[in-house]
Amino acid sequence: MGSPSEIVEILDKGKQPCKEDTRVDIVGPSRLPKQDPKLIPLRNARDQISCDDRRRLQYLTTCVPLYQAAMKGDWKAAKPIIDIQEDIVIATITNNLEIALHIAVAAKHKVFVRHLLERMNSHDLALQNKHGNTALCFAAASGVIEIAEMLIDKNPNLPMIRGGGEMIPIHMASLFGHGDMVKYLYCKTDFSNLNAIVDVALTMLKEKEALAFSRNGAGETALHLMARKPSAIAHKRQLNFFKSIANSIFKGFFHGAKMQTLAHQLVHELWKSVVQLPVGKLWEFLGSPSRLLFEAAKSGNVEFLVILIRSYPDLIWKVDDRNRSLFHVAALNRHESIFDIVYELGAIKDLIVAYKEDTSKNNLLHLVARLPPPNRLQVVSGAALQMQRELLWFKAVKKIVPRSYIKTKNNDGEIAHDLFTKEHDNLRKEGEKWMKETATSCMLVATLIATVVFAAAFTVPGGNNEANGFPKFGKKLWFDMFILSNSVALFSSVTSIVIFLSILTSRYAEDDFCTALPLKLMLGLLALFVSIISMVLAFTSTMILIRYQEPKYSLILIISLALLTALSFVTLHIHLWVDTLRSCLFKFLFKQRKSGIYS
Repeated sequence: MGSPSEIVEILDKGKQPCKEDTRVDIVGPSRLPKQDPKLIPLRNARDQISCDDRRRLQYLTTCVPLYQAAMKGDWKAAKPIIDIQEDIVIATITNNLEIALHIAVAAKHKVFVRHLLERMNSHDLALQNKHGNTALCFAAASGVIEIAEMLIDKNPNLPMIRGGGEMIPIHMASLFGHGDMVKYLYCKTDFSNLNAIVDVALTMLKEKEALAFSRNGAGETALHLMARKPSAIAHKRQLNFFKSIANSIFKGFFHGAKMQTLAHQLVHELWKSVVQLPVGKLWEFLGSPSRLLFEAAKSGNVEFLVILIRSYPDLIWKVDDRNRSLFHVAALNRHESIFDIVYELGAIKDLIVAYKEDTSKNNLLHLVARLPPPNRLQVVSGAALQMQRELLWFKAVKKIVPRSYIKTKNNDGEIAHDLFTKEHDNLRKEGEKWMKETATSCMLVATLIATVVFAAAFTVPGGNNEANGFPKFGKKLWFDMFILSNSVALFSSVTSIVIFLSILTSRYAEDDFCTALPLKLMLGLLALFVSIISMVLAFTSTMILIRYQEPKYSLILIISLALLTALSFVTLHIHLWVDTLRSCLFKFLFKQRKSGIYS
């Protein structure tokens, strides 16, 4: 999703500090951090050394002067008190259970805080007042970054300790409008352990709806930032039943999914505020400083677009400054999840896909005839599979554009297919080179395997019986396993050789990359994988047969090494094989699935 600090900073722009009460007054449980008792000699429960539990005279002569010194920042007055009774630095000196550090931080006395920290242990800084707030919560509310730095340097865990209302310090800084403090605390906060910043943004937005229109230094709102983060937004606003139950039992078990649902809620709430604008102001908001809809289409943020279009269907008709629709931009950047929406539009689809660029007169087919950005081209492994993906896009778009567009020329006099051939010529050559190199390497391995297992067929383990000429271990199970696995290894390796040889002798035309070459590569890799596993199994069977009287640990070692060999091959090559399998069995990119845009 959007950079957390950016989103909170944007929502933070218009949020002014409370002038009537600058205190963080949030009712919540008072919790002490878990500490190792060995590290806290004579400093157990604060209640044991609370000034309120002492004689009234002692309270008046010790705690009150310390409180007054902390409020004024008078270290000279506080030092003699602390020198006499060191534990006084963690004594509660107010009815709200604040210690001297809370008071000094709230009063913004940097020098007093520095001297006080020298007399405290790191875990003392995690002590909380009656409402659950640490000294860092007070610092976040006050906005004094220097004090926050001193506290965090002493105890780096403070930014993760929730205060009253279950708010972390960065949330408090946001509520009081301290943008610089938010930026500082963002660098110190571990958001992987929180449902944090999206929840913070949602809370702020509910408190003040106008924050939906706040902008950062670049003039962007939180909605603009969310438009460029496609992986952040879930399809639904809430976790499903199973994930919800699991998340409630095991905190953070579905942290990523929970964050995505919160992001969905944030976008929904932001858009609910924006869509209420008058039409003229709405179009101005969508187009400034960048084209919000087209940023989302360019980045492949389908869930973002679904949320917006579901509540304002007219957005489907919007075009950018070159007269390209959302689907033109999605096709240009090869985002099939967004392009799939076009199949839900019925007859409207025919009107939208007929749009042409104003200047070049490129139609939708011309756009997919061009190479996509490198990051979108490399979503699959190998140039050959990339070429196949490009062909699938071109053929899919060719089916939905008006038939006249197939032969229509742009301003450069090019028809779409000729443009595709020219643009993809280097990719086709790279695909041919990649396919040949892969086939050559795999065929070499298959040949070695075939040679080894062929020779093994005539050298049976244990030798033959002199009386009848039959193998000595002929009636044992592992001998049958050896014969079977060795035969499978031989036949699969020979099959692999034949398949890879056919790849080397292919003509490598454009259409070959669509089905024939990926299918051959998939089958060849599968046959090679089977031959390797079978060869290892044949070897293992032989070792077990001829060493059955040896100690068991030697057999266990042999079996373990065999499994390790097979596992290493799978681990190192599974990515390529899966990509090849997907390209053959799931080559239909456009499944016409329901995006929920009209649900």
